[in-house]
Amino acid sequence: MKAFDITKLVRENILALKPYSSARDEFSGCEGVFLDANENPFGTLNRYPDPHQKALKAAVSRIKKIPAENIFLGNGSDEVIDLIYRVFAESGRDKVIICPPTYGMYEVSAHINDVEIITVNLSSDFQLDIDEILKYWAKCVFVCSPNNPTGNRLERIHELLEHFEGIVVVDEAYIDFCPETSLLPEIERHPNLIVMQTFSKAWALAGVRVGMAFAQKTTIDLLSKTKPPYNISALNQQAALSAIENVADFEKRRKLILEQRAVLEKELKEIACVKKIYPSDANFLLVEVSDADAVYQKLVNHKVITRNRNSQIKNCIRITVGSPEENNTLLCAMKKLEI
Repeated sequence: MKAFDITKLVRENILALKPYSSARDEFSGCEGVFLDANENPFGTLNRYPDPHQKALKAAVSRIKKIPAENIFLGNGSDEVIDLIYRVFAESGRDKVIICPPTYGMYEVSAHINDVEIITVNLSSDFQLDIDEILKYWAKCVFVCSPNNPTGNRLERIHELLEHFEGIVVVDEAYIDFCPETSLLPEIERHPNLIVMQTFSKAWALAGVRVGMAFAQKTTIDLLSKTKPPYNISALNQQAALSAIENVADFEKRRKLILEQRAVLEKELKEIACVKKIYPSDANFLLVEVSDADAVYQKLVNHKVITRNRNSQIKNCIRITVGSPEENNTLLCAMKKLEI
């Protein structure tokens, strides 16, 4: 790849932006009489959280083996997506590439930020069409690997990194369920790479809303200067820290989910309405059925809630791998369907 200067892709007003300086930016000590932030002096949650999430970033740095200066933490992955648009894509002028079927917030956030979308569909086997992507100039391309809702990991991302002249955003929300290694080690070599991960899936903290972005320091600094000052609450920072400190539980849950994914795949193949089960590297299965709308509704009637993806992939539902008890409930309900 030729020399790449990411600042040439940044909106001019963002380059010139002087970020908001909070009270905790101007004094970051832990001791003293704090009369600087107009906080209530009473209570246990009366103080603003660390705006730079130093303790949590240090813990993430340790488990991901990535320097803290290369880590951005957002209020869920959706905030990270929105900030990428905010930093790089100018309203009414710039373009981004999205490769459906994929996570819907890439498109929604583009519309919110008034950014034009170039759609390059995945191939019939749900892989990137690199040749088609490289025909276009765009500020960013968003790819999800393992992909949602198809479940498979995407190949040829390295080729995209070498030849795409904009930013390659790789969403690895499901990477912990995948046998392939993360692209995190590639950050040092590729200044155009942003890797997204999350605490919502394998770490079992969807309610906490902590998303992660990893990139070279210049990119992280740009995201940081545009974020709200206290974007992750003290409670949520502590919940993520507590999870990291209990890696044994994380590994135990991940192992069980992978075992249950195999059980679900095996059992679903024996059900009459199931036509195909797509290979999965995530914590869900994309399942083609005889009539997705009917199957989805009948399962709802049994109080089993799946995701109807018929609008994206004909006659497919997406089934999250649940606990053994939940999966058994699903299988019993599907065996009763007359479709």
